[in-house]
Amino acid sequence: MLTTFPHLNETTLHAANRVGEWLAQNDFATPPVNVEADIVVLAGNAVMPTIDAACRLAAENRTLLISGGIGHSTTFLYSAVARHPRYNTLRTTGLAEATILADIAHQFWNIPRERIVVEDKSTNCGENARFTRELMKARGMTCQNAIVVQDPTMQRRTMATFAHVWHADPDAPQWHSYPGYLPVLCNGRNGLTFSEEADAVWPVERYLSLLLGELPRIQDDEHGYGPRGKGFIGHVDMPVDVQAAWQVLREDALLREALASRSLL
Repeated sequence: MLTTFPHLNETTLHAANRVGEWLAQNDFATPPVNVEADIVVLAGNAVMPTIDAACRLAAENRTLLISGGIGHSTTFLYSAVARHPRYNTLRTTGLAEATILADIAHQFWNIPRERIVVEDKSTNCGENARFTRELMKARGMTCQNAIVVQDPTMQRRTMATFAHVWHADPDAPQWHSYPGYLPVLCNGRNGLTFSEEADAVWPVERYLSLLLGELPRIQDDEHGYGPRGKGFIGHVDMPVDVQAAWQVLREDALLREALASRSLL
């Protein structure tokens, strides 16, 4: 079995980290402490540092709205909870992502149940946004500023989806993006690794495959999710340097060969 991922040349390594940084849209120059926001929306995911960041924000007397049912990635959350040194006592199997995350928020972050709102039917980014809007309308929940927290690899697309779903709503909150965590790749002694312990979140090869798979979705062309494609999200401007970085990743034969050998391309 392949256990380590080969080193990347410096150009490709820089490109991967630039793409990762851009996808992990962060609207805050420093961690948001005592910022104006009444609601934290946590989209279901399996990235524990991100989940902890959302709970930390909600613990500052904010409502925590958690959106996530049972989808194709839910088993990753089950596994992440099972590996976690504190959360591994929680039951997960068969439960919706939002239900599990609500248990984490209440039992380990002492967030009262009355400040936790659960949306447990959504199975993708579009439904996260649409069902969150419907739930807020049904409950009469309004606010001027809200913080959206999501898996860093999906943060920018999630923000574009929320903007798209609320674009014609005069009562739409001002959405602020915060992934809570930014993975950074580096060449280690035995191969490609993360600068922090992100391998507990993703294997390196899965993280890279997520980066490569996310950019075509955001691209506003006939194949993407934007107005010129499937119309799931609004137009997203992709900076020139991010487009160049994406091109570097696509053209790196060693990277693609390594991912293909692990059945991730």
